[in-house]
Order: sequence, then structure tokens, then C-alpha cells
Amino acid sequence: MLSPGKNRALFILNPYAGIPPVNFIISKELDRRKNELAFCKSLSIDDSGILIKQNLDKHDVFVAAGGDGTVHTVATELIDSEKILGVLPIGSGNGFAREFRFRRKIRSLLRDINNGESLNIDIIEINEHLCLNVAGVGLDSIVAHSFDKLKTRGFWGYVWVTLKSFFKLHPIHVVLKSSGEIIASEDLFVLTIANTRQFGHNAFIAPDAVPNDGKMDIVLIKPFPKYLSPVFIYRLFTKNLKDSKYVRHIKTEKEVIIQTDETRFHVDGEALVMSGDVVVKIKREALRVLKTAKNKRFWSTGS
Repeated sequence: MLSPGKNRALFILNPYAGIPPVNFIISKELDRRKNELAFCKSLSIDDSGILIKQNLDKHDVFVAAGGDGTVHTVATELIDSEKILGVLPIGSGNGFAREFRFRRKIRSLLRDINNGESLNIDIIEINEHLCLNVAGVGLDSIVAHSFDKLKTRGFWGYVWVTLKSFFKLHPIHVVLKSSGEIIASEDLFVLTIANTRQFGHNAFIAPDAVPNDGKMDIVLIKPFPKYLSPVFIYRLFTKNLKDSKYVRHIKTEKEVIIQTDETRFHVDGEALVMSGDVVVKIKREALRVLKTAKNKRFWSTGS
């Protein structure tokens, strides 16, 4: 049973997420609504973890006000608990928020919080890291590492880094193993492990992914002529990427081991370095996500 009133939810704002003017407006509105909600600003990943641990027994819903990195940080603290994750999207990509139809409207989000309904979703474990949305190695991980070094954020910065990285891109060799057998051994531009359908900005890398079906979606993009990149971009945004002859799609509930000499990975858009065997597996229904007026019809399972 959710507690009444202000104590029901804690909004955790990342003051560095997204575009500064938008962040400033959201911060002011949260402050203006301090009689309706509780909120605090987080200055780092460690700070967010401490704030959640200190307030875990005081609130039922924890709202990540930021981008995918903020969502990931907050969600990590809520896994395997009865607490519910909500999102106020103000980041660059907002992949998780777009997938679950969270909007940048505090009033409607408060109504959803008062309704108190939630969905149970799976989480992907990648070595010791937890993935809500997508992870991978190849072009998207190179972009994540480059984007992480930028002083400015936002959509156009991401586009610029992606284009620059793509035209310098070389294939990487990847071996996938499951149940002791090799299921793929290929040169690739991209290997994506998906729990949901999109990177962000409605770019659908795994159109068939469902976040509570007990399975992970693995997308392998083979090297293709770079002059075909406009076709790939079109397919990506129209949910037709899987129809390309350069794309292979694997859906599995089994543990998968990734072997590659490339060490630049990303998890939910955050740049990470991993070497040796990278073990990937599903953690079933480990996280509760707030149902909203827009997303409640999409998945029938969950609490």
C-alpha cells in the first residue's frame, strides 16, 4: 500500500542532465511544488546512491529526473525491492523514458504516482553491471566513450559524435557462446544486447524486444558499405532494421558469453571498459516501474 501525500515519491534531480535551460525550468517547477512532492539534487552517482539508501524507507516511488544515466543510477538502488521507479526525462537520449512513455509533465506524473500501479520488468546482468535498456560493443560503445568526453550534451552533439565515429569505424571480431556452444563468430560493426526496443530518440535497434518476457534480444550488425548508412538510419527509425541482410537477430533466455578484443563497452549509454569473458544473463522481473496513463496498456504482466 502506497503512503499518502508528499512522502509517496522522492524526485532525484541530476542538475547536469540535458540542456541547462530545460534543467533550470524543471528545477524551479519542482521547487514550486514542494508542498506536493519531495525532491533533492544529486551531484554524482555515489551521491544518488547515498540519497536513495538514506530515504528508502521514507518513500514508495523514486523518480529519476535526468537522462538514461540518471535512470540507471536510481534503478540500480531499487532492484529486488518493493520500491517503484519513475522517470522525469530531461536527458539527451531518454531511451528508457521514451520506451515506457514517461513525459516531461510533472502534474501528470504526480497523478500516476497517486494511482500507485507498477509493472515488473526484467534486468540484464552484464558481468557485475545491470542494464535496463541496451548495452553493447562496437559503434554505439565507441560513440558512448566519445560522447562521455564532450563538455556539452544534447541531441546534436550526439549526432556529431556518431557521424564522426562511423566514418572512422572498423569491424571488430566477436564470438558469442551459449550452453558451451558457439552461436556466432563474426566481424561486426555493432553488437547490441537489448532489454527494450530503442537506444533513444525513437531509434529502434531491437523492435521485437519486450522488457518482461524473460528473454534478451541480441542484434548483430555486420559490416556494410558505408554509402548505405542513410538506408540503415531510415530502417532504424522505422522499426525495420531486422529486415536488412546485414542484420542478425537472436532472442534467448539463456546465459551468453561475449568474447572480443574490443574493451570499450557501454551499458545504458554509460561508457565502460570490460575485458575477458563478458557474461550476459537475464534477471527476471527484478524492477518495478511506474505505470503511467500512456504505458499501462503495453504490458499485461506485472503487479
